[in-house]
Amino acid sequence: MDKVIEKLELWRDVFIKNIPNMAIALVVLVIAYFASRNISSLINRTIGSKIKQKSVRDLVSRIASGVIFLLGLYFAMTILKFDDTLKTIVSAAGVSGIVIGLALQGTLSNTISGVVLSFRKNLNIGNWVETNDYAGEVIDINLNYFVLKEADNNMVVIPNKIILESPFKNYSLTQEMRISVTCGVEYGADLEAVKELTLETIDAKFDQKKFGKEVEFYFTEFGDSSINFLCRFWIDGERALHRWQAESTAIIAIKKAFDKEGINIPFPMRTLEFVPNNNLNITNNNDKENNKEEEKIKEKEVENA
Repeated sequence: MDKVIEKLELWRDVFIKNIPNMAIALVVLVIAYFASRNISSLINRTIGSKIKQKSVRDLVSRIASGVIFLLGLYFAMTILKFDDTLKTIVSAAGVSGIVIGLALQGTLSNTISGVVLSFRKNLNIGNWVETNDYAGEVIDINLNYFVLKEADNNMVVIPNKIILESPFKNYSLTQEMRISVTCGVEYGADLEAVKELTLETIDAKFDQKKFGKEVEFYFTEFGDSSINFLCRFWIDGERALHRWQAESTAIIAIKKAFDKEGINIPFPMRTLEFVPNNNLNITNNNDKENNKEEEKIKEKEVENA
């Protein structure tokens, strides 16, 4: 019992002796924590003019934040005279790092893919992209995942590895977009008049002179009930929403112009022909059951007779 009391008293003396060091270590940890959280704005001001990509700036700020906190932790442990403990931790981390790396190949590949994506010049936060059957605005390029905000305001989280290995369409890389609208007219329509009217209508809605382009018109095929055509023109836009708005405006304008000139846009029709003097024998199930019951009654009457 005396040994236990002596041990406790020794620990008490050591604790009291190290109170100043513990206070200093705590202050260092608090400073490191707040410094790591506020480093983002400092980095953005420092490298904002040199690095235009927001994803790269965010990646650099996250790495710097982690490094600052780890340095604060290292200094705090040094103040507490945990040097031997640090050496042990570093040695163990070197050995266990290999095992953990093999066990977390998927996670590490996503992390490396996130670093690669952050430095891509053709992909940045705020771009409107389409990939892996999803389309939306790039909200975040994290170290592990890629976040898209779809047009319906839903968030899509995709692992970085899938984004890096899959093709994607970035609508924000160019400020001009070519729109294609397909339609059809009846076989009896004047095709030259249809072409001229469509070109005039689209050119009046979408000015092509500033692009140095002209509205394109091509008849494409003889359909089942119409002669189909393709009309293409250019607009200012970098998002899928701009394409949908232009297509909607073009369709409304073409329909109004065709209606005004009496040009018919055919639609599938089904014709039913009835063969004359062909009587259809339709019997109700209830009538059949009643007939069967009447036959059974007649059979019983014959047997009784």
